[in-house]
Amino acid sequence: MSALKKLASQTVVYGASHILGRLVNYLLVPLQTRVFNPNEYGTINEFYSYVTFFIVLLTYGMETAFFRFANKEPGNAKVFSTALISLIGSSLLFVGLIGLFAHPIAGAIHYEQHHEYVIYFACILSLDALASVPFAYLRQQSKPLRFALIKNTNILINILLNLYFLLLCPYVQQTKGVSLPFYSGQIGVGYVFVSNLAASALTLPLLFKEIKLVSNGFDATIWKQMLTYGVPLLIVGLGGMINETLDRAIMKYLLPDMNEGLRQVGIYGANYKLSILITMFIQAYRYAAEPFFFSQSASEDSRKVYARVMNYFVIICLFIFLLVTLYIDVFKYFIGPGFWEGLKIVPVLLLANVCLGVYFNLSIWYKLSDQTNKGAIISILGAAITIVLNIWWIPLYGYEGSAWATFICYFAMMLISYVWGQKAYPIPYQTGRIAGYTILAMLLFLLNGQLQQRLSDTASHLLSGAMLIAFAGVALLFERKNKTVTSRH
Repeated sequence: MSALKKLASQTVVYGASHILGRLVNYLLVPLQTRVFNPNEYGTINEFYSYVTFFIVLLTYGMETAFFRFANKEPGNAKVFSTALISLIGSSLLFVGLIGLFAHPIAGAIHYEQHHEYVIYFACILSLDALASVPFAYLRQQSKPLRFALIKNTNILINILLNLYFLLLCPYVQQTKGVSLPFYSGQIGVGYVFVSNLAASALTLPLLFKEIKLVSNGFDATIWKQMLTYGVPLLIVGLGGMINETLDRAIMKYLLPDMNEGLRQVGIYGANYKLSILITMFIQAYRYAAEPFFFSQSASEDSRKVYARVMNYFVIICLFIFLLVTLYIDVFKYFIGPGFWEGLKIVPVLLLANVCLGVYFNLSIWYKLSDQTNKGAIISILGAAITIVLNIWWIPLYGYEGSAWATFICYFAMMLISYVWGQKAYPIPYQTGRIAGYTILAMLLFLLNGQLQQRLSDTASHLLSGAMLIAFAGVALLFERKNKTVTSRH
């Protein structure tokens, strides 16, 4: 099982740096939810929901296509340079078009007085799209330390600029009557966007060593093959972004009062951030897992490896679910008190992200069998569920409806992918064992909820700790026995 050890070690490297960076980055949430009111924070969440959607459009599956063709044609330097040149051209076109139509776009989303927000984000998107393939190259070349260093430098710059604009500048202006450079006090939430733009711009020079490989040239034949492979993944990605961010983008339009809609977007977005431990783990895992899955595909026992990986993945996700939900009275201080009314949706969003992570693991069947069109179909079905349920439930239940729509969507996609994948590319997942771990976690969660009402804070926290230890102990015991049985066969 050296392959599993390699995946684990790279996940730890990616994870340690990514989680550290993201934790530091997420420290902006307590700052922003105290500097801005729910309506203003809703604006931030709304624009970032557009970012996650358009970044998928601007990368159009080139990251995964690069992994696939780099694995198919090892040593062909034109695979990387072709992907990068393609992204350079499409990004420049995007910036030009958005620049021409910034005013009407701002008017269409009811930000007539802030067309600069649209321009900021066009530049952020283009810069991040350009960086995506160089970052994929670092992952493919097994250079997690360089990857992590550059990623975290980006995060650090963003954080320092947020602190500069949101804390230091206002403080100096109020106490000394002096305005520091680049600060006028009039931009408001725009300072969050400017900080992100500067961080994205400063990332590209750090990737110069990789970007200069563009000199290897453009191969039209490879490009067409990569597009054929990648465009279905674009649909997969767009569907995923609809599932992940559509609710925040449309919530203000589906509620009777637009200001109330922005307030609910702010509350929903802030509480969504409380699922960060699972989302950070999943992202760190994806950095290591995607190239790992492709590299293992030729191995005789690859499918058994994928099945074992799924077991460990689910255990860790459920452990994080329990950690956050059992200690929600502690984690709630991560966001401002004005956002606590939304804490009830946190368990739902955590479970939704567990389903999303499992779906990512399951999706390997259509990537390895070159059936990315099947992934596009699943993604379209998920997007349809998201759209219908949000349009139906947001007017009735507000952000609670969005949370449940997210869970149902990811659960349905997970189920469809499993059933379809077992027919097209069978992998011996231990579904009974995974279901058992899930049931155990849910029972502990429900039991804790009942007992917390009768216990002091100290006793409740001790009980929660005991439950976490019990879950981890049971899961690891069963996996150890499972490993022993597997090795005998």
